[in-house]
Amino acid sequence: MIDTDRRAVAGVPRRGSYGGTALVALWLLALALAARQAVAVLARPPEERFADLAAWTGERGVLEVSGPLYEGGTFTGTPFAGLALRPLTNAAEQVLGVAWTLGTLLLVAALGVVAVRALPWVTGRTARLAAAPVAISLLVLSVPVRNTFHLGQTSIIPVLLALCGLLYAARTPRGAGAAVGLAAAIQPTVLLFAPLLWLTGRRRAAAVAGGVFAGCTVLAWAAMPSDSWTYWVHHVAGAGLGAPADGLANQSLHGLLLRLGLRGPLEIALFAALAAVVAVVALRRAARYALDGQLLLAAALTGCAAVAVSPAAWQHQQLWILLAAAGRVGRRSGDRLVWPVFLVLVMTLDPAALVPNLPFLTPFGENAPLLAALLAACVLPFVSRTSPLWDRPEYSGPFSRPNLMLELLLIRVGYWLYSLVRSLAPDGRELAESHGRQILAIEEALRLDVEHWLNHAVVKVGWLEQSMNLYYTSLHFLVPISLLAVLYVRRPVTYRWARTSLSFATLLGLVGFWLYPLAPPRLMPGLGYIDTAHGPQDFDDPDFGVLTGISNQYAAMPSLHVGWSLWCAVVVVRLTPNRWLRALGVLYPVLTTLVVMGTANHYLLDAVGGAAVVAAGLGIAALWQRHGPVRRAAAEPAAGPAERTDRPEPAGRTVPAGRTESREAGETGETAEPVGAVAAGPSPEETAAPRP
Repeated sequence: MIDTDRRAVAGVPRRGSYGGTALVALWLLALALAARQAVAVLARPPEERFADLAAWTGERGVLEVSGPLYEGGTFTGTPFAGLALRPLTNAAEQVLGVAWTLGTLLLVAALGVVAVRALPWVTGRTARLAAAPVAISLLVLSVPVRNTFHLGQTSIIPVLLALCGLLYAARTPRGAGAAVGLAAAIQPTVLLFAPLLWLTGRRRAAAVAGGVFAGCTVLAWAAMPSDSWTYWVHHVAGAGLGAPADGLANQSLHGLLLRLGLRGPLEIALFAALAAVVAVVALRRAARYALDGQLLLAAALTGCAAVAVSPAAWQHQQLWILLAAAGRVGRRSGDRLVWPVFLVLVMTLDPAALVPNLPFLTPFGENAPLLAALLAACVLPFVSRTSPLWDRPEYSGPFSRPNLMLELLLIRVGYWLYSLVRSLAPDGRELAESHGRQILAIEEALRLDVEHWLNHAVVKVGWLEQSMNLYYTSLHFLVPISLLAVLYVRRPVTYRWARTSLSFATLLGLVGFWLYPLAPPRLMPGLGYIDTAHGPQDFDDPDFGVLTGISNQYAAMPSLHVGWSLWCAVVVVRLTPNRWLRALGVLYPVLTTLVVMGTANHYLLDAVGGAAVVAAGLGIAALWQRHGPVRRAAAEPAAGPAERTDRPEPAGRTVPAGRTESREAGETGETAEPVGAVAAGPSPEETAAPRP
């Protein structure tokens, strides 16, 4: 579903090649993720899985349909969906759990295959074999699918039916219309696909869809009149069922208006008006992209509109949003990943991972799925297949400025993962303290154990203690982020190298946190260290310390405070010839080392560990730049015209062969020699970038 180079996908192939190995690896990854999801569901106690099926479970552990469907408030499906579950009334719960989970896995796999078939840029059997496991993996990881597994929902079925109906409407209009009508009988807002079929000229399929939906609904009324009255009339198409409509799980316009404090007739009128506008705009756009041959995108836009205009769009009903990743957005090749990456993050991660923990940004994170659905349905100008930018976007090579939105997303999610891994790293007190004693023994043998003396010397000077506490808590993030911002604006080539080296160094630091949990000096009992920031610790309490209950305080090796400050020093020294700035850069990690020891947060060997991971990160970045995608991208434009002589140059983009690199570097404003490889000789970027 994510936009990839068609040539790369179509060329995956031959047996025994690297492409064949990668294909096998992709399918193994998809199978592993699917198996993990199934095990996660089946390993739960029976009472904690398939919550939405609890309304059907009788005293003997079997599914029973006796009694009203909506009496307990847990079942939120349509009466027809309840009627369709009648054949399962004699199945034991344990057997049903296995069958239901495996059946859901098969539905996810089928949806992934059908979605790939609907992509216009994936052609040929080999390309589909390569793209299908990627699509299935993303589906399995998404929040809607995970909720479907855990709740025992049928939400994948209407998505699959509606997508098949749109995909095969030209070949079998009656069957396609029946599929859409059946999907709407399970999830009413999917009926928006009927006017989409009408707008694209599939009027017979649209009429059949409406007829099948009406027939299924009438059948449910005849079989369950009381439940049908409760669903359609009393709860207005299910709007009052399930959790409170103003909960964050309801990512519809109705839920958003309720969360904003609107109530009563005003909220209903505003919701109806907004829903009408969204539906009309989305259907017109979807029809245009369907006629353009982008059927998956058209289905996704219609589904996003269905999410927005539904009275209640719970998490298991939001799968349409992920499918919108099929659309291509942006003129430059470097911009094409922003939209799919954003959607994947929205649909797979917690909202807290998307935005910083700031009050004015919180609503954006809490309503991210709805915002993504509205952007896809009504706002984003997806590239048409008739545009020269469809498969030949404007080239943005290794010397251009990266897309800011993509960089911010990756930085934010990277920090969230950093915090998550740090908190999940082993934090056993006994093991961490034993490692602390090991570190102290090594330092004592080397006569480097200066932390205790420095800590007590700092505590005796009040202003120095307060200054070090402020330094420790603020500059750790402020200085690297500020330096990255300056590099992004002024030196984009250097920025790419710098952020790559910092990312690898941080990743290695997380590995150290996991493999070697270490109690910092301030959390070592009986040694007399003073926690300058949080005061004395109650070592008699197993969970002592102010912060030990909030985050893992035993992630001290290596010291990323020292590591990141050393990275800043390396960048500053290589970036500027100014002696004073270089001196400040060198002084920064020295001061940081004194601060982390003076506040009893790290040992001297922790600082050595921080320096080691930064050195390794710089080395990996150098290898990445010399042998990775950057070098290949730098060489591609020169060979491009020879390879693409059968295609015209896109309007407004004529770059002479052999001059692409210099032109790209000049456009970005890079004026200094780029920081490429460290002690590895000049890189292709360095030879191409202009000299001052």
